[in-house]
Amino acid sequence: MARRRLHTGCNALLALIAATALSRADTPPQDDRAGHDYPTAARVEYVQECMLRNGGELSYLYKCSCAIDRIANGLTYDDFVEWGTFARNASLAGERGGVFRDSDQARENAKQYRALEAEAYKTCGLQVRD
Repeated sequence: MARRRLHTGCNALLALIAATALSRADTPPQDDRAGHDYPTAARVEYVQECMLRNGGELSYLYKCSCAIDRIANGLTYDDFVEWGTFARNASLAGERGGVFRDSDQARENAKQYRALEAEAYKTCGLQVRD
């Protein structure tokens, strides 16, 4: 009887250890995470846009994923959104575009974003955009 309780207790302990290990298996330790924590939807959106810019072929999935990972290593998510907005909208004509191109900070942020993105593209085997 005591042997049976010991065996049941060991099984329960092993099950608890396994459940704990499985629950943590997909979450790397905080110090081992590469880059800043971007929302998954933002990463997916970037990869989809990158793939479209490069012809929409599935082969660009890995290259574009590499690029957003590289960018995430260099920028916080908030800076990624702000700097990317400046870079994408700097060519808007008229007053609407002035906010994105007329201030020194806007020009500098757009320039830094483009440089970081170009380096990510180059490192990941993508054609650098003009």
